[in-house]
Amino acid sequence: MTRGQKRIIIGSRGSQLALWQAGFVKHELEKKFPQLQIEIETMKTTGDKILDSPLSKIGDKGLFTKEIEHALLKHKIDLAVHSLKDLPTELPLGLIIGAITKREDVHDVFIKHPSKQYIHLEDVPHGGKIATGSLRRKCQLLNWRPDVEVIDLRGNLQTRFAKLEASDWDGMILARAGVFRLGLVDRITEVIPIERMLPAVGQGALGIEIRDDDPSTQKYVQVLASRAATVATMGERAFLRHLEGGCQVPIGAYGRIEDNEFFLDGFIGSLDGRKIARGKLHGAPDKADALGIQLAQSLVDSGGREILEKIRDPRTFEVPVI
Repeated sequence: MTRGQKRIIIGSRGSQLALWQAGFVKHELEKKFPQLQIEIETMKTTGDKILDSPLSKIGDKGLFTKEIEHALLKHKIDLAVHSLKDLPTELPLGLIIGAITKREDVHDVFIKHPSKQYIHLEDVPHGGKIATGSLRRKCQLLNWRPDVEVIDLRGNLQTRFAKLEASDWDGMILARAGVFRLGLVDRITEVIPIERMLPAVGQGALGIEIRDDDPSTQKYVQVLASRAATVATMGERAFLRHLEGGCQVPIGAYGRIEDNEFFLDGFIGSLDGRKIARGKLHGAPDKADALGIQLAQSLVDSGGREILEKIRDPRTFEVPVI
C-alpha cells in the first residue's frame, strides 16, 4: 500500500443482492476518495444458514447481521453494509449506523408465474397461491384477499425466482428495491400501492454500520448519507422499536418528507390479516423519532395491544416452509 492510502474492509453477506449493495458502497466511496483501498469480505449469517424454517420461528434478533457485527467489533472488518430493514433497531454496544443511503423505491411488487396470464393480484382466482417470506406481506395480502393461500418462501432472490418457476403457484411478492438492483424489473407485473401494502421499516435503504470509536471511517461513510432517507427511516425505526417488533410481528411503516414536513404511516396486523390497526400522522422532520413513538402508541391504544399479545403467545407459530 502506498503512502497516503487507507485500507477499508467491507463486511457483507454473500448473496448476489448483498454483494451488489456492498459493491455500490465500495464504488461510491472510491469515487469520493480515490486514495482508499477497499475490499469486500463475505460471511454467512444465521439467516443464511437456516433455510428450512420460517423467519418467525427462528427468532428475529440479528438474524442477518449478528455474525457481521461480531467481525466489526473484533476489527476484522471496518464497516458493514446491510439492507436497513434487516438491521435491528437496537444495535450492539460499540456500534452505530454511520450512514443511511438514498432510498430506492419502497413498494412491494407482484411477480406472476410465467405460465399465468393475469398480471394483477386482484385477478388471481379464488384459492390461488401466493408466495412470500414476510408476515407483514402475508397479513396485508390476506386482509385484501382472504381467499388466497399464502406459501411461506425463503431464500435469496435467484432461489425465489427458481422456486416460483418450478411451482404451481400463481405468483410471489418481493420488495421492488431488490428486484431493481439485480436488473430484474422486467419480471414485475404489478407495483402494489402503499394503500394496499405498507413496506417494511427501512425498506429500500442501505444502512452502513461502523464502530462508534472509528471517526476516520465515519468521516468517509458520512458522504453517502441522505438526509431525507435518514429522517424517514429513523422515524420508522422509532415506531418499530416502541412496538418491539421484528420478523415475528406483521408491522409496516412508511416515512417520507414532503414540502419540508415529515409524514408517517404505520400498521400492526394479525397473522391472518383479519385485524389491522393502521394510522398516520405528520410533523416537523426534526421530530421524526418522537412522531414514530407517538404513532406506535396510538396504534397500541386503538387495538394493537390485543394483536401483539396474541402474536407473542409462543403457541402462535406453526407454519410449514417451502
